[in-house]
Amino acid sequence: MAITLRQLTYFVALAEEQSFSRAAERVHVTQPALSMQIRDLEAALRTVLIERLPREARLTPAGRDLLVRAARVLAEVGEIEALSRTRGPAGRLQIGVIPTVAPYLLPAVLARLRAEQIARDLRVREARTDRLLDELDAGLLDAIVIATPPNRDDLVSLPLFRDCFVLAGSAAQIARLDETEGLRPVTLDPEQLLLLDEGHCLADQALEVCRLTRRQTRIDLGASSLSTLVGLVAEGFGLTFLPEIAVSHEGKAAPGMHLMRFADPEPMREIALVRRSRTDGAGWFADLAGHLQEAGEALLATARAAVRPTPR
Repeated sequence: MAITLRQLTYFVALAEEQSFSRAAERVHVTQPALSMQIRDLEAALRTVLIERLPREARLTPAGRDLLVRAARVLAEVGEIEALSRTRGPAGRLQIGVIPTVAPYLLPAVLARLRAEQIARDLRVREARTDRLLDELDAGLLDAIVIATPPNRDDLVSLPLFRDCFVLAGSAAQIARLDETEGLRPVTLDPEQLLLLDEGHCLADQALEVCRLTRRQTRIDLGASSLSTLVGLVAEGFGLTFLPEIAVSHEGKAAPGMHLMRFADPEPMREIALVRRSRTDGAGWFADLAGHLQEAGEALLATARAAVRPTPR
């Protein structure tokens, strides 16, 4: 016969109350029902746990030994149940963010989460999209922030904001561009375009809107960060695409950088929060998306004020 959590719960109540009637009242069962569970527990352990006296239930030496262990087991079970109740922003949350979003969005959103005590234990992982999807599938991450999520039935995606691309370069490089018809990605000189290392989704998106392959670009820098590219283009080493959410941060870091908007429809990427469909997202997923969306929109508003459409 297997020992059950119910038996341990009744036993601990009996040990602490030292009375079958009071213990039964405490766990909201009848006295005969509690007595039966205690007898089943003694039968499973093949030992007497309780001395049944006229006005008292007293622990035997075996009962005292079991009480220590039973209390420990029930405490562990309670912690597991509490973890389940607080899963998500109120408890432990593990999220992944792509590198072309993390440095710009996270500082703003973490301050918001901390101020409202959304996450008691928040872990953040920065990695490329393919790695984040693998870790989400494996259950190592609860949710990920990526650009243009895949169309998969096993994923749930909430759009956060549309992040337009602007063109970044030195003052001289930007001044050479023909603005008469409006700036369009397909009119850029491939030999002037600098991109992130292969595997970054931003580089793939830039190539797509320019209708180019990586072999057509002038320099394959192997750069792993936007900050590296921004520093280079600010010194006149070509042009690159910069997401709007990065404009404020990178503009301060590279004051020699100049920016220009593309003509409508502007190239853009869709930033989304993604989780597994089989994961319970009640409450925390929408709350987290809301905070990410607010932080992102604030960054976009700053960028739109700083980089206005070129007048014609």
